[in-house]
Amino acid sequence: MAWTQADIDALKESIKSGHTEVSFRDRTVKYRSVTEMIQLLRMLENEVSAKTLKSTQILASSSKGLDS
Repeated sequence: MAWTQADIDALKESIKSGHTEVSFRDRTVKYRSVTEMIQLLRMLENEVSAKTLKSTQILASSSKGLDS
C-alpha cells in the first residue's frame, strides 16, 4: 500500500482528537496507543517525503570561468 498525504492527515487528525482508531481509504485500523500512532506518523512522513524527493529533478550547469 502506497501511503499518501491524505493518510498522514487522517492519522494526524486522530492523534489530535485522542482517538486510537483511524480510517484509511476503505479500511479502519485500531492502534494500541497514541505513541504507536506517532511512530507510524513519522514513518509515513518519511516515506511520502522520500517519494517526493525521488520525483524532483535538479538541473545544474557549470562554467570553467571567464572566457579569454
